[in-house]
Amino acid sequence: MTIARDFGHGSASAQIARLRLEGRAGEDTAGVVSAERALVRHARALGRPLLDITYADTKRFPAPTWALEAFMGAASGGGPAYTPYRGDPAVCEHVARALGEFLGMPVDPETELLLTPGTQAGVFVALAAILEPGDRVVLGDPEYLAYERLIRFLNAEVDHVALEWSDGAGEIDPDALRAAISPATRCIVLSNPNNPTGAVLRDTTLRAIAELAIEHDLLVIVDELYARLLYDRRSFTHLAALEGMAERTITLTGPSKTESMSGYRVGVARAPAELADAMEDVLSVTALRAPAYAQSTLVHWLRDDAAFIAARIAEYERLRDMTVARIRASPALDVEIPGGTAYAFPRLTAGGISDQAVAIALMDRAGVIVNPGYQFGPTARGSFRICFAQEESAWEAALERIVRALELPIDPVAGPPA
Repeated sequence: MTIARDFGHGSASAQIARLRLEGRAGEDTAGVVSAERALVRHARALGRPLLDITYADTKRFPAPTWALEAFMGAASGGGPAYTPYRGDPAVCEHVARALGEFLGMPVDPETELLLTPGTQAGVFVALAAILEPGDRVVLGDPEYLAYERLIRFLNAEVDHVALEWSDGAGEIDPDALRAAISPATRCIVLSNPNNPTGAVLRDTTLRAIAELAIEHDLLVIVDELYARLLYDRRSFTHLAALEGMAERTITLTGPSKTESMSGYRVGVARAPAELADAMEDVLSVTALRAPAYAQSTLVHWLRDDAAFIAARIAEYERLRDMTVARIRASPALDVEIPGGTAYAFPRLTAGGISDQAVAIALMDRAGVIVNPGYQFGPTARGSFRICFAQEESAWEAALERIVRALELPIDPVAGPPA
């Protein structure tokens, strides 16, 4: 019996099975992973180029010049090929000072900081360091597509709380949050600004989270990857800087999105010393360390890019406004204005159409690839995520195709062959 056939008959681990999120993807009770793979097969079968708007166009919005210069300098002999698990101590010194200024709190480079191979790896390392089988995690809904999968992979369970958002701001009902907490709850996980909606959590919501975390002795993992990509001169509250939260908050961030540096695979995690030790233990038996040469780019991060970030925000804000205006002009769609990130999360005004059918219609009719709503949580059905950080003229044309495609009738449960 071949390995592939073995896996097809269920010999993959129970942890892998938990990644599938069975029943999430639609009326046919398909799992998320199988639905996503069906979309990939459909895209390939079309046999023509599609515009992937699940991420930013890094040719139109490249990384700052110092990123490649620092990387090449390290790779040409100016930096180590191997570093301690937490990162190059010299780089960590720079990062700790800059991150401390950004967060508004001191960061110890030796005991509270880790450089990770991307921010998502930071999420995994943090969750793996703190969760036991049977633990429960409170998770916003909608939330970033990987969080629930990682939690379930680690044999923990999720309790969703609804995120409400409008005018660029997001909030969670404190009573709903309190009701979601049980004796088995270990931590709260959230992104701020929220991915996929672009909502920036209100100060009142963050203070309610802090109050409940302290009351119930919970940890909080907050992904602030987009915390500098804010619009409309919006203010921002760092959860870890609130009273009593430094010792129970893991903050994840990095340059991958705002600076278009996803390809460098380097993220930053700030955690209380005891948790940082546990995260280092996980890192030491998984990825070992962030890519050594890429670490060197962080010497400039948060320090040498103020003008770069200001220009990028202005460009993204124009694209955001174009996106919102065109979507809202259509009777078939609506969208809340994002307060941050490079994402919008439109929703269909008509019900009864599966997210899979919408994703397929957009491939077939508009030539674009989107993230269907079911990826982000139970309440996200009827929506889809798009990244508006695209070349302007190409994006304007694609946006027109998207709107026109969804104004036509759609088979409500259409899907490609399994």
